Amino acid sequence: MSNRPYTLLCDTTCDLPPEQLAKMDCKLLPLTFEIDGKSYTTEDISMPDFYARMRADATTRTSQISVGTYEDAFEAELKQGRDVLYLAFSSGLSGSYSSACIVRDQLKEKYPDRKIVVVDSLAASSGEGLMLIYAERKKREGLTIDELEKWLIDNRLSFCHVFTVDDLKYLFRGGRVSRAAAIAGTMLGIKPVLNVDIEGHLIPQAKVRGRKQSIKRLGEMIRERLGNYENKVVTMSHGDCIEDAKAAERMMKEIFGEDTEVIIAYTGPVIGAHSGPGTLALFFRGDHR
Repeated sequence: MSNRPYTLLCDTTCDLPPEQLAKMDCKLLPLTFEIDGKSYTTEDISMPDFYARMRADATTRTSQISVGTYEDAFEAELKQGRDVLYLAFSSGLSGSYSSACIVRDQLKEKYPDRKIVVVDSLAASSGEGLMLIYAERKKREGLTIDELEKWLIDNRLSFCHVFTVDDLKYLFRGGRVSRAAAIAGTMLGIKPVLNVDIEGHLIPQAKVRGRKQSIKRLGEMIRERLGNYENKVVTMSHGDCIEDAKAAERMMKEIFGEDTEVIIAYTGPVIGAHSGPGTLALFFRGDHR
């Protein structure tokens, strides 16, 4: 068991607001994305601009973190005498976790007495962010790298994701729904409600007519999953629809209690490129996904 100091790493898909990240002792690795063929990171464009470009029908693509980026980030910590725990974007949505494991194995040969832990979050967006908040608090409480790895693996499926999108065309572009379903849904005002399953995949749960009904359904899904968990902090991400996010915040405080901290952030470009403007996603701890 290692008692060496270690660095907690995650990536920019954790979708936490800058003011929250500023309070946390962790480092993020950037996933890149393209808009109309030009490559960006989250530092290159504001979220309102990103969603304005999407609404203007810009073509968006995303890329996983490169092996070279992982190698540089992990080795920088090892050279400073620190071990590494990396909380990775869901393997059900990206190849980033696999790339990180390749680099971990390569560096173990170079640094045989050191510890590099890669944990598959099986989570996305501010669901991954909520897990990162818990991980960072546990680290500050004094958990060793081995203890934190065990805690994350034992508890990761308690981090629940429920969300809805406003326009099916973005899920169609990403291959999540058929063209016919996208056209019919748009014409009928159908809003799909989805969750993230135990393998970290996006799974459609229901089709609801109208935005207010879809947000109400998210509340019902929370109550179905809540169990005996006390949620003193929950997270939410939105695709440039802050008024809907505020309505959802009121609903979450009704469910969890007025003293619950609701951390609201934009759905970042890597998720937003596939879910589109108007995405509303709620994250909390519950007894099943």
